[in-house]
Amino acid sequence: MQRRQPVSEDVSDLRVGAGRTAEVRYRRVEPRAGDGPREVEDRATWRRWLESDGPLPPLRVQGLDLTADRELLLERADLGGLVVLGGHLDDEVEAHLRAGGALVFPAAPQAPIDPYRGHLYTAEELYAGLEQDGYAQTPDARAYRWFEDAVLRHDAYVTALRAIHDDAMSDALAGVLTDRRAVGVMGGHALQRGTPEFAAAALLGHRLAEDGAVVLTGGGPGAMEAANLGAWAADEELLQTALDFLGRVPGFAPDVRAWVEPALRLRARSGEAVVPRRLRSVGIPTWYYGHEPPNAFGQLIAKFFSNALREDLLLAHSRGGLVVLPGAAGTVQEIFQMATRLYYEVDAPEEGPAPLVLVGREHWTERLPVWPLLQALGQGRSMGGALHLVDTVEEAADLVTGRG
Repeated sequence: MQRRQPVSEDVSDLRVGAGRTAEVRYRRVEPRAGDGPREVEDRATWRRWLESDGPLPPLRVQGLDLTADRELLLERADLGGLVVLGGHLDDEVEAHLRAGGALVFPAAPQAPIDPYRGHLYTAEELYAGLEQDGYAQTPDARAYRWFEDAVLRHDAYVTALRAIHDDAMSDALAGVLTDRRAVGVMGGHALQRGTPEFAAAALLGHRLAEDGAVVLTGGGPGAMEAANLGAWAADEELLQTALDFLGRVPGFAPDVRAWVEPALRLRARSGEAVVPRRLRSVGIPTWYYGHEPPNAFGQLIAKFFSNALREDLLLAHSRGGLVVLPGAAGTVQEIFQMATRLYYEVDAPEEGPAPLVLVGREHWTERLPVWPLLQALGQGRSMGGALHLVDTVEEAADLVTGRG
């Protein structure tokens, strides 16, 4: 899908749930003859195109309700470049569009999520209905069951819908992060609330966000939740209050609802008075690990069906650096995925590649001796200058922010 253009002065697109608004900005694109294919994801843009003079250019209309545009659509004959992805339209309009050469992808009412959506998720969307019906009936849990369904797993139509969904997520994520400095934070999902290590990971997220970075994590529990929480908190006093409050429910097993409800309540209760409007963090989880629910502190959530795509995008967007907290197999895999990028990087900026910082000297040299292999790979390459091994999150934050 075509990537959206960033904006510096035009329109704010506020798409985050209660108690946490993040400011996400895109350039407002006005109709202009001769343009190539364009994605249309909101009604205001769609109406401007529909009411503009001259023929319609190729448009990709994602997930919009077109029933209110019935008369205008029936009057048009210049439909050959139109692609309608889901949304709502009546049978007569659909037949008219198809007869005019438009391509109409049907809506997917059987899917638990909208595969054509053009925007990232919020925790409120993924956990909708949690209080009334429990976690099992939320869109997040139903999407995981849809992914795991043995009958549907290899169904060609369902596979195509999942791929369309993930491409839309990839597009939306790129649109949000364009012209923003993003720093990735990796670490184990088993890290428990209420521990010193969880508090340290949260402090790391807070320090990075305060320096102006958007903190990217895998969007799940453990160290990922801690870093998103730290980025969410407007100051260290609020962060400490949140850590104390959340520590009463250390982990998501066996009751996801008991784990996530305090986080949602904390965010809603805090409100705009203490939570900055600027986008400070994004979670990037996957339904591949659907048994690990998404944390509620990523201001925006890009959730994928494909874990391979999700991991690649998380690392690719961490252009401001990557900090790796102690973890196990999944974290080790991510370290070497980033190391491969750094090893073969040919277009590194003049100041050198973004830092790759491992936190926990004993963990990465003795328990899981990743550090010696990284050093060997970095010998004689620009990658070598990007590698750092530290003992504390404060040191890691200083390195990434340029203070170290």
